[in-house]
Amino acid sequence: MEKNARIYVAGHRGMVGSALVRKLEAEGHSQLILKTSAELDLRNQEAVNLFFEKEKPEYVLLAAAKVGGIHANNTYRAEFLYDNLILEANIIHAAHQHGVKKLLFLGSSCIYPKLAHQPLKEESLLTGLLEETNEPYAIAKIAGIKLCEAYRDQYGSNFISAMPTNLYGPNDNYDLHNSHVLPALIRKFHTAKMQGEQEVEVWGTGAPLREFLHVDDLAAACYHLMLHYNEKLFVNVGSGVDLSIKALAEMIQEIVGFEGSIRWNTTKPDGTPRKLMDVSRIHSFGWQHTISLRNGIESVYADFMSKELSELRAK
Repeated sequence: MEKNARIYVAGHRGMVGSALVRKLEAEGHSQLILKTSAELDLRNQEAVNLFFEKEKPEYVLLAAAKVGGIHANNTYRAEFLYDNLILEANIIHAAHQHGVKKLLFLGSSCIYPKLAHQPLKEESLLTGLLEETNEPYAIAKIAGIKLCEAYRDQYGSNFISAMPTNLYGPNDNYDLHNSHVLPALIRKFHTAKMQGEQEVEVWGTGAPLREFLHVDDLAAACYHLMLHYNEKLFVNVGSGVDLSIKALAEMIQEIVGFEGSIRWNTTKPDGTPRKLMDVSRIHSFGWQHTISLRNGIESVYADFMSKELSELRAK
């Protein structure tokens, strides 16, 4: 991937897309093509085709997606399926039509069956039923993988896919109504600390096991794959280490400095019992994560605090 190549990062304002931009810029790539959703509606096929015709990207990193946590996925099921299906189809098809040299499609670990054998191997895809609460999002991501495979099979397109585990990092979403578990816990414990509360409610039992990866590690993995990986089978990207939601909550509570107690609301859903990626495949291609979970959470909490302070000063 030449330093002066024209590279389109779809979804560059999101947590993943912004990390990809940071990585590409750090590696000396200066011809980045970036469009906000206001400038380019990726659900509009005609607009996407005109964009590709005008900008002529040579490489595409497809990080654009409608994302959210359990509540958002389960509430806005139609939007999560439609929006993700249509935007990925538009970009992948346009990349084929306009001769893009290589495309990387980013999915999610939720593509795997709810009760798949752990750790999750790439070969486990479509071997069982999905987790009900995020089924629409998972189906859209599975369709994206299969679309990349189909263009490779039929036309020889060098379209690859990577499936990251649960992510966190700069530019994460801390809205309690539609964020993922890690940023939601940071927000909850921080708010409780600032307001002098004695207790924080956390959904579920705390028993489910989850794996987390700093988004800068994901960006490094994606860059590595763009340089070195050209095969049909998608690749898991993760740390290969998991912990319980209870242990995660207690770690965040300690980092934030909240001295109250945790109340587990067991009337709320736990989601998938465990989601741990088998990352032996990407390890065999020469990449491993470098940011430990505790160090990563400490850095994002410092970033969160800095932004909170900036917002207060602005008021």
